[in-house]
Order: sequence, then structure tokens, then C-alpha cells
Amino acid sequence: MAEIYAAIDVGSYEISMKVFELSSRKGVRELDHVRHRVDLGSESYATGRLGSAHINEICRILTEFGQVMKSWGVEKVRACATSAIRESSNAAVVLEQIEKRTGIRVELLSNSEQRFLDYKAIALKSDAFGQMIETNSAIVDIGGGSVQISLFDRQKLVTTQNLKLGVLRLKENVNVLGVGTGRYNELISEIVGAQLSVFTRMYLKDREIVNVIIADDYISPILQKSAALEEAGIISHEQAQQMAKMPGYASADTFIRFLNSVPTESSTINARILGIPYENMPLVYISGLIVKCIADVMQAQAVWAPGVTLCDGIVYEYAQKKRVLARQHDFEQDIIASAYNISARYKGNRKRSELIGELALGIFDSTKRIHGLAKRERLLLQIAAILHDCGKYVSMMNIGESAYAIIMATEIIGLSHREREIVACTVRYAYAPIPGYDDVRSSMPVTDEASRLIILKLTAILRVAGGLDRSHMKKFRKSTFALKDQELRITVDTAEDVTLEKGLFGNRAAFFEQIFGVVPVIRRKGTK
Repeated sequence: MAEIYAAIDVGSYEISMKVFELSSRKGVRELDHVRHRVDLGSESYATGRLGSAHINEICRILTEFGQVMKSWGVEKVRACATSAIRESSNAAVVLEQIEKRTGIRVELLSNSEQRFLDYKAIALKSDAFGQMIETNSAIVDIGGGSVQISLFDRQKLVTTQNLKLGVLRLKENVNVLGVGTGRYNELISEIVGAQLSVFTRMYLKDREIVNVIIADDYISPILQKSAALEEAGIISHEQAQQMAKMPGYASADTFIRFLNSVPTESSTINARILGIPYENMPLVYISGLIVKCIADVMQAQAVWAPGVTLCDGIVYEYAQKKRVLARQHDFEQDIIASAYNISARYKGNRKRSELIGELALGIFDSTKRIHGLAKRERLLLQIAAILHDCGKYVSMMNIGESAYAIIMATEIIGLSHREREIVACTVRYAYAPIPGYDDVRSSMPVTDEASRLIILKLTAILRVAGGLDRSHMKKFRKSTFALKDQELRITVDTAEDVTLEKGLFGNRAAFFEQIFGVVPVIRRKGTK
């Protein structure tokens, strides 16, 4: 039976809603798309908060959306807010007012969650995505407040970085200078170039990018309209035919030609032909300049705008959970790949991280009936194992504290702020000298009890896993785990001496027992 679902994006420049029909037979089908322009970003980025006028406007629009949802018979809705509200000092007040006055609960997305949803929308909606990332490609996700650049090499996520180069933020920066649109190219290219030079030096190096994949609300809708671009005289008939075969795809030369046409005297006519408000043209141009600067630095051959929005990402994530869509891309592996790249940046030992991960996940899987954690917590444990020694890059004396600071300062795409804090705390307490339940719990920066309990459980498991490779000699690579009576029996198949591991295992085993009521015991295979 079909389900009617609505996704709402409370963005920096507009509030939009898409209504979808979900069914196992037809998959995901868009029924309606409504948009209201409301410039939240300009006030939020300039003053650091949202005033009552904008709060009232948000509530009015969402109330109207509520009527549209009622007419469609929407059964479930998810509304998400991004950087304009996220960066407002009064975000909590804004969200509470919205819910009380409209009945719609708006979820505040962290930057990494927002970008991951955009990324999912590209990967799930577009069959060409897998083919695109076979070669070196970059996803350039342009928002009102920032730009996320994610690099792929042979279908693997190499790195993802957030730069404060959003369209509205750049527009405000240039407006402060009191210059006209005629100098946008010069000034914005200078601002963007400064940050890109650092990004290039640190992450791009000698890697050549073939394709730039665009996710935005400005350029993408236009590049989907090859016939309108031809009518406006921006591209030739041959180019329009080529773009029609793969909507949104254009060579670098075609894209430059398109961009050069935006700020001309005929832009009013072009705005009408392209179906966008004339007042949006400066934002289209700024977004295009960002893409041009990035494509130039990367020496990209083509750009591709699949035309997806955050609303698409929201519904596709829901459809995956409901098993309406088949799994086409392993997003979990992208999160793990991102963690390994962070570890490599801080000179982490990959082989040891893999071993600690194997041991930790072995303990996790064998103790399911006593820890009650889910698949998502298993992923967080694996990420903690990958990043467990990154603090050594800063200090060999304060590994846990240094690792905590690194993880909290580094975005991990696909993880919420809360999940990142769980990972950071797990690594931090894995290195605490002799932690007890009360010591760890009282010193946690997180306040909700559910997160505290997850941290305690993951810490106990990671401490035991780390203790099994205390000598860094990988003696416990061939280990089995079994929960029997009140013991977690760790059986190792090795001829090497494990005296060190057994002798220094006491504190780790004691903490594990405090959390789970089970004692970890090391045994050599073939002995009682």
C-alpha cells in the first residue's frame, strides 16, 4: 500500500516542501513541490540571531504547508532546518515557537548530517552517480552559509571539508564593500581562491578531478533545462541535445559560457525564460562563480548538476529505512572511509586500528544480549577504534584528551554532533588511567542519560580490545569470544607469550565488569 510522505527544508534563502508517494511497487514518486522565498540567512549570518519578523514568516509559511499536506493526505512528515537557524544564537527559541504555533516539529541538522542527506539524494536518485565516481570526482554542495567539498577516488570517499563560502554569506561580504554586481567576479573569486588554495595544498595535492558534481538550489535547477538554455541563446542546439541525454551535465567550456551570460543586460529576459525570479540572478551568479573557481583549481573537464535537493535526501533516507528502495550504494562504508582518512591525517597506524576494530566488534557481537546496543552503535564503536590513537599526533602523554579535541574539531560526514561526541568520549575514556563508573559518568560533557550509557558501554568494550594488543605485536589476531555463565571468555590461538596482556588486563576487566556484570577472561586455545 502506498504511503504519502512530506519533506520540508527550512533553508537559508527559501522554505520548500516536497510531497511524495512511496510504494514497494513504484518506489518514490514526487507529487508536489512548493517553495517560498524567505531570506533567513542574511539576518542570521549578519547579526547571529533571527528576529520576530522572520520567526512569524516561518510560522506563516509552515502553516500554509500544513494545509497542503492535509489536502494530499500526508501520513508522515520530516522537517529539517539548516545553517541559518543552526548558526542563530536563539535557535532553541525559534524551533520551540515553530512547533507551538504550527504543530510541525523542525529538526536542526548538523552540517555533516545535512551534507550526508544531500549526498544520499545524489547517489540514490541518479543512476549515473556510480559511473561518475569511478573516476576522480568532487561533490560540491553549495548552501547559503557554506560549501562542502567531498573528493572521491575510484568510488571511495577520500576526504570531505566544509568551507565558509556559502552563497548568502558571500553576498553579504561583498555588499559590505558597497560594490555593484560588476565587481562580483573579481572579489568573489579572490575570497574563494584564498580558501581553495589551502584546501588544494592540504587535500587535493596532485589529484586531478575529472567531474564536479553540483548540489545547490541556484545553478542546478537551471542546468536541468537544456531547452530553455538554448532558447535564451546561452548554449547551441548541439549542446542542448547533448545535455538532454544526461540532464544537468555540461562540459567545463559550456558551463563557462552559461555563467558569462548570467549578469548581462539580457538577464531579465533570461530569468523569465529560465523560470527563476529576477532577484535570484545574483545568487545564481555567485553560486556559478563558486563552481567555476573550484572547477578551475581542480582542472575539471565537466560539471554535473543532478537537480536534487535536501527534500530528496530526506525522503530517500526514509524510503531506505522502509525498504521501499533497494540498497544501491554502501553509505556506511563512506563514513568508515572518512574515519580512516582522518586517522591517516594524524599518522594513525591503520593495521593496528583494523586489529583493535576486529577485536572490539568481536566483543560487541558476542555480548549483544547484555549490552542491548544496535547496529548504529556498532558503527560508532568501529569509528572509535579507527580513531583511537589519533591523539598521539599531538601528545604521547595526553592521548585521550588530545584525541577528544581532534575528533570534536573534525566533521565526520554522516554522523550527527551527538554521535561524534559519543565517539570522541569513547576514545577519551579508553585512555583514562583507572576509570570507574562514577569517574567517567561525572566527567562526561554530554547531558542526556541515553548517550552517557552508550559511551560507558562502548568505552568498556574498546578498553578491553585495546588491552588485548597492549604490546602492539598483534598476538590476539586469532581470537574468539564466548559469553558463558558470568564470563566473557577470550580465547587466543597463538604460541606467543601473553603474560604482558594478562598481567595488565585487570583494570580494563574490572571496568567492563562494572558496566556489564561480566568478567572478561583471557585463555590460550587448548588450555583450561
